[in-house]
Amino acid sequence: MQIGNITINSRLALAPMAGVTDLAFRTVCRELGAGYTVTEMVSAKALCYQDKKSIPLLELGAGEHPAAVQLFGSDPCCMEQAAGIAAERSGAEIIDVNMGCPVPKVAQNGDGSGLMRTPDLAEKIVEATVGAAHVPVTVKIRKGFYAEDRNAATFAQMLEGAGAAAVAVHGRCATQLYTGQADWSVVDEVADAVEIPVIGSGDVFSAEDAAEHLQGSGASAVFIARGIYGNPWVFGDARALALDATPVPSRSSRERLDALREHLTLTHELLPLMSRARTYASWYLKGMPHAAAWRAHVVRCSTYEEFMALVDEIEHDVVACEAALAAGESVPPHPLEA
Repeated sequence: MQIGNITINSRLALAPMAGVTDLAFRTVCRELGAGYTVTEMVSAKALCYQDKKSIPLLELGAGEHPAAVQLFGSDPCCMEQAAGIAAERSGAEIIDVNMGCPVPKVAQNGDGSGLMRTPDLAEKIVEATVGAAHVPVTVKIRKGFYAEDRNAATFAQMLEGAGAAAVAVHGRCATQLYTGQADWSVVDEVADAVEIPVIGSGDVFSAEDAAEHLQGSGASAVFIARGIYGNPWVFGDARALALDATPVPSRSSRERLDALREHLTLTHELLPLMSRARTYASWYLKGMPHAAAWRAHVVRCSTYEEFMALVDEIEHDVVACEAALAAGESVPPHPLEA
């Protein structure tokens, strides 16, 4: 995929998700096959005010290239200034503009997907960002704001005219949030309407979903979001399935626990936010013996050492349960609640 002068040697990308796709998370996904990654969305206004909590969100990993920083805001002047700051501070090859976030506190303020109701303002924002970034600028949008206002195709044409080098389309309108099903026909509509690359997004929950959209849609690439929860292998699996029809392998509990240990270690080394591990650690435990009980203990962990000790306990429990089942016996009770 070619975005402006940037070549991306993969059609599988990690979608930006606030509170999820931090540097540690992106590093894990990059190591396991994500060809393109985007930061959590960063407030343009916060960057303009040099907010100390926002500047670290611009940091990219040593091997995280090509990559994009995603900005959100609805003031063209502020977006122009923030684009220059983001491009310089991060070294990102691409600046992405969020016009797709449906969260009410964002959209009702005129930011994110709220901009799909004000195309003239959205056009000015893209023009300002393109003028300041000196790198390709992309935009993430939705099918429309309201279900009856399916304006993604015409909106994308406007963005292309304003200088956008690619557009990502989520197949829901903003008022749906994440309910219902993503409509991938809108991705094809946008792909037919513009000459720039189109990245499809929405309901890619598995390698099979990603491969299906790579092969059956007009998308130049596919964003994977919630499909990475507890499954960072999804990128490599989808690529193998799409290119060589290689069946998606199942991962053992111990393999997933090893991946969790690596993720915890990266969070400890790269971020001051071990609290985030309470969420993603639970994702890795899906389907394991006593998973619900272990999740109740995960949320009580605060330090790296506590998380790692708990993973060791979970592994001991998994080994015991697997041995019991192999011997034709019942699964033993949860060790901390027996």
